[in-house]
Amino acid sequence: MTAPLMPKATAVWLVDNTALSFDQIASFCELHELEVQGIADGDVAAGIKGLDPLSNGQLTREQIERCEADPVKQLVLLKKQESVPTPIRRQGPRYTPVSRRQDRPNAIAWLVRYHPELSDAQISKLVGTTKPTIQAIRDRSHWNSANITAVDPVSFGLCSQIELDALVQKASDKLARKAKKEGGAALKSIQDSLAESAGDGYVKLVKAADRVAEPVAEEAFKDSSEAKEEAEKEKLTADSVFSSFSNNKKKD
Repeated sequence: MTAPLMPKATAVWLVDNTALSFDQIASFCELHELEVQGIADGDVAAGIKGLDPLSNGQLTREQIERCEADPVKQLVLLKKQESVPTPIRRQGPRYTPVSRRQDRPNAIAWLVRYHPELSDAQISKLVGTTKPTIQAIRDRSHWNSANITAVDPVSFGLCSQIELDALVQKASDKLARKAKKEGGAALKSIQDSLAESAGDGYVKLVKAADRVAEPVAEEAFKDSSEAKEEAEKEKLTADSVFSSFSNNKKKD
């Protein structure tokens, strides 16, 4: 069972305002029975103001009266702690505590120096600053430029390492996509300009090169085969000459 909000304060109120047993109160508040007995004796939770579980809807008067009449029964929490609405974070620049605001110029200088891939908007969102301040630190026109030292914003507590790594990865991926897109566009532009300057001749030249490639290969193989045949003929001629010379010598 989930404990009520502020268990000890709730136990203090139940001890002071009900006739419930220590076991019932301890079970409801998820405390030890001896701890509840210490609250009743004044040895535990001294100075804690009791919290009324009836006013915040965690118990009802009927439930308390029923448990007071039967010590075996247990109190049941009506309103779970998880049902308390969580605050919704608004979109916008990160809030920076007053005690940390003097550290922002140093953090901005570090981000500008070691992560140039980050845009001004990303830096502004990460450390809670403005674009004019970032630009002033970039061009060293900030009023306190002489005293600004580049320091990691994580060490100041202006952001977490996970947030910084995620933002750097996002910026790097964006730059990679942009470079790939610009590279493909530049190549296509060069091809288009060549085609435009050469006109139909450019297309004809490409087709002619494809047509010429095959005959050149065929001629190369043809020349090789013809040279082989000529070598065979020369060999046969040489053999016949030596053979005739040997026969004539024998006759003599």
